[in-house]
Amino acid sequence: MTETIERPAQDTVPSAAPAPDDETPVPVPVDNPALPEPGVTTEKRRPILTPWLRSRRDFAATVSRAAGHAWYATVYHGLRTPWYATQLTLMAPRGACRFAADTNRWLWDREAAPLRDFAVRQEDVAEYMTLARLRANRVRLRGLVTVVAAVLGVGFALWLYVMAPVFLYAFAAGGVLALGYFGQQPDAPVIGPAVMRTELQKLTGSIVLRALDAIGNQKISAAIKKGGDMNGMHFTSEICRDGPGYRADLDLPYGVVPEDVMEARQSLASGLRRKLGCVWPSGDPGEHEGRLILWVGDRPMNETTKPPWPLLKDGQVDLFKPVVFGNDQRMRDIVVTLMFASVVIGSIPRMGKTFLLRLLLLISALDPRSQILAFDFKGTGDLGPLEPVSHRYRSGEDDEDIEYVLHALRELKEELRRRAKVIRSLPRSRCPESKVTPALANDKALGLHPIVVGADECQIPFEHEKYGAELESICTDITKRGPALGIIGIFATQRPDAKSLPPGISANAVLRFCLKVMGHTANDMVLGTGAYKAGIRATMFSRSDRGICWMAGEGDDPLIVASAFVDGPAAELVVARARKLREDYGNITGHAIGEGPSASRGMDILGDVLKIFHPDEEQLWCERIATRLAASWPDLYGEWTTTSVAPALKPWGIATTDVWAQTDDGESTTRRGIRRTDITAAITRRDADRIAA
Repeated sequence: MTETIERPAQDTVPSAAPAPDDETPVPVPVDNPALPEPGVTTEKRRPILTPWLRSRRDFAATVSRAAGHAWYATVYHGLRTPWYATQLTLMAPRGACRFAADTNRWLWDREAAPLRDFAVRQEDVAEYMTLARLRANRVRLRGLVTVVAAVLGVGFALWLYVMAPVFLYAFAAGGVLALGYFGQQPDAPVIGPAVMRTELQKLTGSIVLRALDAIGNQKISAAIKKGGDMNGMHFTSEICRDGPGYRADLDLPYGVVPEDVMEARQSLASGLRRKLGCVWPSGDPGEHEGRLILWVGDRPMNETTKPPWPLLKDGQVDLFKPVVFGNDQRMRDIVVTLMFASVVIGSIPRMGKTFLLRLLLLISALDPRSQILAFDFKGTGDLGPLEPVSHRYRSGEDDEDIEYVLHALRELKEELRRRAKVIRSLPRSRCPESKVTPALANDKALGLHPIVVGADECQIPFEHEKYGAELESICTDITKRGPALGIIGIFATQRPDAKSLPPGISANAVLRFCLKVMGHTANDMVLGTGAYKAGIRATMFSRSDRGICWMAGEGDDPLIVASAFVDGPAAELVVARARKLREDYGNITGHAIGEGPSASRGMDILGDVLKIFHPDEEQLWCERIATRLAASWPDLYGEWTTTSVAPALKPWGIATTDVWAQTDDGESTTRRGIRRTDITAAITRRDADRIAA
């Protein structure tokens, strides 16, 4: 017998042919019973060994923690043993009385007396007789045990008195202490714990659901009230320990993504009754978009003891390979690959931006092939430990400091061009991908060693009224073309905006580190457009989260990382080791041996623009200015476009205006441009200021 089942409305679609007005539309089923299964089975095997047994570092940390606790408890109680013995001896009489009373109660079966009394009151003769026989048997057996124990105990004591009186005293002392142990007050034990523990609540499914319900998401709250599975919400595996915390994996309701939970992290922490630094929700890159991984640490990330940086005391670096530079929330190592990348670092002041920059430069210094250019525009000397290994180094923001950096970057721009020619001239067999390789970097004759430029507070040189445009142009060129040529630019700023991080730099940086910032604009300026909307928000960090940042560009998904902490004295030790590696390799140059950059022909924007005016021209369009500058001085203005002219002339008080000129086709039109008289007036003012100075 075939049974017809009417499908619900959501499983039907209207018929393609229009139905007459007097007929009811016939529903068409959308679920094909013969539709084959995908044939794809996903399996996840649980680890045979717990994670801390599979990691040498985790195993060592676990054993060290247990051994340290045992050693502390041993020393703590060992020093207090005489006082413990005195207190227990004083409590021994009370313990002896309690022992005698408990033995007498056990011997005469006093614990069953209420049952016998109840049988008497109920006049239940049979029950009473059963209980009486049971008591007689118990008293007989317990009396025999007591007599035998007493006889054997006295006999053993007499034997010890004759054969080994010292052992008798030891047993007597042990007996006194045991009686004292039974004589202590239950609420005031003599021997207390060596370590006072504050027990954290174990993470359970009900606690997780309570916390998710507390974030105020309507879909999540509705799914929890309906039991979860009706809306696709359920735990996908058991809650387990994962490093120093708990991990819960669950599917969110349909239409809810992990970013919705990450936005309400503070409310989630309140629901879990944990500190904000303990709660880290995230998505699962290996699963669908609705999978949530909720990791809840035992302690906040900024309070957890981090493992020491592996390169702090030993080792060297190959910049072409990943290098450990920090840890995630679970204290797992996080690596970074600096080669073939430009780097931006942004945060508000006092959050660890400079320490992170210095750490990346320390990593670079431990590659003996590399050349370091360290520029500290803050002027506090935070990058000072790197001086012994720096090819170029400057700390300060005065004009002479900016000029030093300008000459150094002009040298670097020439080096960039030289490298491009060298790579272009190499055969495909040696340079198949038209970029620097480890083999090419090892060949000293080619001079393609890694070069790392680090600039702290990079907004200062970019905003310099005289050299800002040229410095920005060179740094943009380094960001765009440098990675393929073995040149790494690292730019750090405490004010991430379009002036501090020009679009040519922020849009082309591969590695991005964002410590705490105050708004979504700064967040997206560092991490990339759309990061804030996607839930990658450095605004969620607190003022105590120093050194903790979002890292994007290393791997498919951004990560939360706590960079290794290397203070000034430790940095000097690392640099001393790096200096020795470089001496052995033969790579001590520039500032490290007292040499500075050579002065070179630089950008004189006013004079250069005046030179490109033809004698019969009184005004020029910006696009023609950019074209003629690039044609006349390609090394300085080769990257310039129409939009580069106005910002470069603005510091000199020259504004673009509508000017009338002819196109190449002979037609006349109005476009934005510059007048010759404005240029000559600006040069006159500049020269007068220089004479007055």
